[in-house]
Amino acid sequence: MSRIAKGAIPSPNIWNTPQIYELENRAVDPEGAADAAMRSLRPWDGATVLDIGCGTGYHLPVLAAEAARVIGVEPHGDLAALARRRCAALANVTVHAATAQDLPLPDASVDVAIARWAYFFGPGCEPGLRELSRVVRRGGAAFVLDLDATRGSFGRWFSRTVPAYSAREVEAFWVRHGWQRRPLDLRMAFERRADLEAVLRIEFAPEVAEQAIAETPGLDLEYPNVLRWRYY
Repeated sequence: MSRIAKGAIPSPNIWNTPQIYELENRAVDPEGAADAAMRSLRPWDGATVLDIGCGTGYHLPVLAAEAARVIGVEPHGDLAALARRRCAALANVTVHAATAQDLPLPDASVDVAIARWAYFFGPGCEPGLRELSRVVRRGGAAFVLDLDATRGSFGRWFSRTVPAYSAREVEAFWVRHGWQRRPLDLRMAFERRADLEAVLRIEFAPEVAEQAIAETPGLDLEYPNVLRWRYY
């Protein structure tokens, strides 16, 4: 059994089915709109970049192409090992098995912190926010990319799968903590229908997933997101 960092919050989609989540990563945002939006707000050329909840390290090589140093943090030991393997040839990438609320980094050591669909989902993530305030240096920025549950079919399927989720409470949380927001109209584009269906089945409850599959023709899927950020 893999070692899980103390205090980790389970992420069933990637923890249980990393191979299928890899298909999802490949499909999401083929235009690169999310990275473009973040870079327009705080470029990371020559910077130290922290990827929180990096999973198998899918985004680390892309970040490493422009950043001076990239640090991945992932609480699931097996996924962190896969991330290290993926980036073995990249001298400027380091991966730690650790949590967002206990980052193994010195104070004021990061220029840009990014969390994509990981940990920072609103109320309850205050320990992670405190860690961001500790490790991000003056002039830096932190970004949180997440599904926008208030928009589109994807938001509707998510709300059915997680009925306790309150988009209003989440929004109020981020406003209270001084974060800004920008809606992003992302999409997923798959090469095979079977891959799209497999991804929907790891993202939603079984009956919701089957409905989502029935409602989604073809190989593309709208994926409304919200980008949140704060400068330090």
